[in-house]
Amino acid sequence: MKITIIGAGPGGYETALEAAKKGIEVTLVSSGPVGGTCLNEGCIPTKALLRSAEVFETVKEAASYGVSAGEPSLDFAACMARKDAVVEQLRSGVEFLLKNKLITLLRGKASLLGGKSVKVALDEGGEVTVDSDYIIVATGSVSASLPIPGADLPGVITSKEMLSLEELPKSVCVIGAGVIGLEMASMLNSFGCSVSVLEYCPDILPRFDTDLAKRLKQILSKRGIKIETSAQVTSIEDTPEGLVTKYTRKEAECSVTAEKVLMAVGRRPNLASLELEEAGIAATPRGVVVDQYMQTSVPGIYAIGDITGGYMLAHVATFQGRRALNHILAGCPSEGPVDDIRLDVVPAAVFTRPEAACVGLTEDECKAGGIPVKVHKSFFRACGKAVAMGETDGFCKIVASEADGRILGCHLFGPHASDIIQEAAALITRGATVSDLQDTIHAHPTLTEVLLSAAGA
Repeated sequence: MKITIIGAGPGGYETALEAAKKGIEVTLVSSGPVGGTCLNEGCIPTKALLRSAEVFETVKEAASYGVSAGEPSLDFAACMARKDAVVEQLRSGVEFLLKNKLITLLRGKASLLGGKSVKVALDEGGEVTVDSDYIIVATGSVSASLPIPGADLPGVITSKEMLSLEELPKSVCVIGAGVIGLEMASMLNSFGCSVSVLEYCPDILPRFDTDLAKRLKQILSKRGIKIETSAQVTSIEDTPEGLVTKYTRKEAECSVTAEKVLMAVGRRPNLASLELEEAGIAATPRGVVVDQYMQTSVPGIYAIGDITGGYMLAHVATFQGRRALNHILAGCPSEGPVDDIRLDVVPAAVFTRPEAACVGLTEDECKAGGIPVKVHKSFFRACGKAVAMGETDGFCKIVASEADGRILGCHLFGPHASDIIQEAAALITRGATVSDLQDTIHAHPTLTEVLLSAAGA
């Protein structure tokens, strides 16, 4: 059996490695560095810089822990160098893993020829045509931009350019208060930048729990980040004072002046050069259309990750790749389960300070769907480990079915929320109840006790 995988991000390369373990020959096509957006210009470099920001903040607060460290200073160039080293280390690790006798790595741009044939325009020059039994498309996404005057001005940048700046700007206007926008805002604020955030929706983090979003907005505002919601950006102008971002809010004309403008309004599927129509694959502006097995409208051709337009998260792409591979290995059944993966239970995290994380349904979604629920809540200020750490801001909110106590959603805001949410994801995946959580012994003192406390509330 032979599989061609287009795209070497987390979905593509991890599926290639898993397929090779099963004895399948894989041709993996990468149009850029292996690791894709996540490793090279997204998740990993962002988290490396956020770690630098966290350490900087911790040293500034050292005296409150009885430690004398003097007045710290930030070396932005050193932070960026560390970020580059982290990315290089991980990328080298991926490249080493791909040196598998069953995996052929081609560097270039792929397009679909129809059937199960793929044409690759090689970076080194020339073209090759690859034929296989199955194709998995995993080309990821690219940064989106608002179609407004001035969006293409120098100084208006995406997260990709932000992660490669040589100098730290004195001020930044962030357009978009989703995950990317807020993580960047939090990091820049810690580094000493003046930061303003403009969000079109009534709340930040539109897909998150309302209570969580409002509380996070309060904390970020208290830190000095200026956040305007219900703000419709209309234009960006270059002036001697800087870039002026104009927006309307409650019918009033407003503006923000900053050295840089970060366009953080989401991402869109990377459909360029694939020739989907040529291959007869159905797609919309939101992405490639797939079924429950990640199979496109053409049998034997699959699409996974951001290109499908759903949850644009690296871990989702990985598990969608596993679903597609499991379907292939099962003989491509037309119905019935091929694994126990719950693609509807997806944990997500925002690495602000403090962190926010969620999994499952929100209270508002349950109300909209007519699902009676009981909400259980606890606070980090009552958690011994959080108090000892000096990080007591935040809460845990569990949304459970009123009928049988099944946990439907969990929403966290506080220290290490991104780690704690994994327990909630496991519980929801296995259909656990609040009683099941109450009966599970948790180590003390740990931050995960916030879940146990919520269950008993």
